[in-house]
Amino acid sequence: MTGTPVDVVLIGRNEGDRLKAALASVAGQARQVVYVDSGSTDNSVAEARNSGATVVALDMSIPFTAARARNAGFDALDDPQIVQFIDGDCSLIPGYLVAARTHLETHPELGLVTGWRSEMHPEASIYNAICDWEWHRPAGQILACGGDMMVRAEAWAEVGGMNPSVIAAEDDEFCTRLRKAGWRLERLPLEMTRHDAAMTTFGQWWRRAVRTGHGFAQVGHLHPEYFRSERRRVLVFGLLLPVLFVLGLFATPMLSLVVVALYLVSHLRSIRGLRRDGLPPRRARRLAILLTLSKFPNLIGMATFHARHLSGADMRIIEYK
Repeated sequence: MTGTPVDVVLIGRNEGDRLKAALASVAGQARQVVYVDSGSTDNSVAEARNSGATVVALDMSIPFTAARARNAGFDALDDPQIVQFIDGDCSLIPGYLVAARTHLETHPELGLVTGWRSEMHPEASIYNAICDWEWHRPAGQILACGGDMMVRAEAWAEVGGMNPSVIAAEDDEFCTRLRKAGWRLERLPLEMTRHDAAMTTFGQWWRRAVRTGHGFAQVGHLHPEYFRSERRRVLVFGLLLPVLFVLGLFATPMLSLVVVALYLVSHLRSIRGLRRDGLPPRRARRLAILLTLSKFPNLIGMATFHARHLSGADMRIIEYK
């Protein structure tokens, strides 16, 4: 690869075959590859070493976060200039590194670029399908992106990397600080990575939605202007309307009927939005149900953050697989 050298940081824990695929996808495409392991009990560390990657094993006596892992990976690089971060359950699309690096080189105002992530098996479950829908967002200037990102090392160092205490939406929090430091962020209209959520049960989806709510609250606490509308929707549909529904059962049934009508309107609006995004009718109806239900585990996650913050408890990760 000619031009500015690109290094890759992979993070993971017990990803098994997914990590093998991730390591294979970056082979020969980067100057340095660092794999950061967070207490795997499978053969992840051995597979990474066999691939030629530098392995960093985190001290698991300290609460683990993905942000902490990415910081450790960056710190293990020798003279980084441009760094591509990839989660261990993702595989890199051939050609993306060159295209993204070229764009970053020719636009010095950019601190970060990302591309499109897609789900490997969206047909395997409705939960994988909703991930696939979440990943695909319009190209152009953005406010934030997920953990698969190409970052200018100068920008990373300027803002001090990621905040290791943020257990979810740590990438949003990092991007927010990057923007506040004057850097621009851009999503390229290019396929970047393929993700394997391996999410097949309602319980996995529920825990992931709890984690999302924790991110809404924690990042919102650090940056009150961010996730404001998301927090408001959770409070309305996950707390206020259910309380009004119960009150209506004891006071006036009409109030409960109004609440049901509001949920129905919200559900229909979600379906229309999903259909505009190109989803077929049946899948749009099913995903809309999950979008409505998600407000309840989101609320639990938000409450969990505030309870931890007020009590001074550790911010520990919420895993779904």
